[in-house]
This record gives sequence, C-alpha cells and structure tokens, in this order.
Amino acid sequence: MSWNDEKVAKLKELWGKGNTASQIAEIIGGISRNAVIGKAHRLNLSAKIKTRAKSSNQNLRSNNEDLKNEQVRGKRSKFKSLIIEKDFEPENPKQLEELDDNSCKWPIGHPDEKTFYFCGRSSLKDFSYCKLHLLYAYQPKGKKEDSNEKDVVQNYINKKVQTG
Repeated sequence: MSWNDEKVAKLKELWGKGNTASQIAEIIGGISRNAVIGKAHRLNLSAKIKTRAKSSNQNLRSNNEDLKNEQVRGKRSKFKSLIIEKDFEPENPKQLEELDDNSCKWPIGHPDEKTFYFCGRSSLKDFSYCKLHLLYAYQPKGKKEDSNEKDVVQNYINKKVQTG
C-alpha cells in the first residue's frame, strides 16, 4: 500500500476532525489502523490532534491523580506503622526442611554456604515474611522526593538486622 497525495490529504482532514485511526483506515480503505498511525506520526500529526473529550479527560486525570495520592498516603502510613513497631521477635534460624506456613522465608546468606538459613520468625498473615523482612521486600513506590525517607527507613532496617 502506498500513500498518494489524495490519501494523505484525506488522512490530514480526518485526523484533524478527531477521528480515530481505525475510523480513518476504514474510510480511506485498503490500509490498516497501524498504517494510519505510522503515517500520522511521520507527518507529525499526533501532536496537533485535538480530542473531542479533552475536558472530560482532564477531569478523569485529576480524579485519578487524587486517588493515587490517597493510595500513596495510605501505603506510606501502613509502612510507617511497621517502622514504629520496634518489637521484632528474635531470629529463629531454620533450614529449608524446617520451614512451615507461619515461618519467615527470608533467606540469609548464600545457598552455597554452610551457614545459609532462613529467618524463621513468625510471618505476617498472607505474607511469606516477618515484619522486618516485609519492610525489605515491599518498599513503597515513590518519587525522587521520597528518596530521603527511604534512606532513613533503609538505615533503620540495617540497624535492626545487625542487632537482630
């Protein structure tokens, strides 16, 4: 399929009206949706398109951002609540054969070493790890701004591991 001047003009017209690539491909005929997208990209049309529902998209975007911010705050508070608790039980080193559903399965050491073992503390419900190792395994996602907070948490965890 080759693009001729007539098809390019029709593409520009339909793209400018806000038609989808599938609709344009169907109207022009003999071309695929991907061909329309590729040609629009090469013509730099993608940046110029104005969507029909732009205002509703902005509303959805702001609502989604609000929801994400609430979820992040919720995760952070749960994460901080684990840090505030300082009553980590002592390690109960176990070999693989000794592990059960309620044991922390955090590996300590390298499997090739004779000193290799699993944490063995009581694991939290629905998780494979104890409170301390859960902090390692499930760190909250964040932006670069949160890196200072993560450093504080990481230092705290390192101290706990060394003393535990």
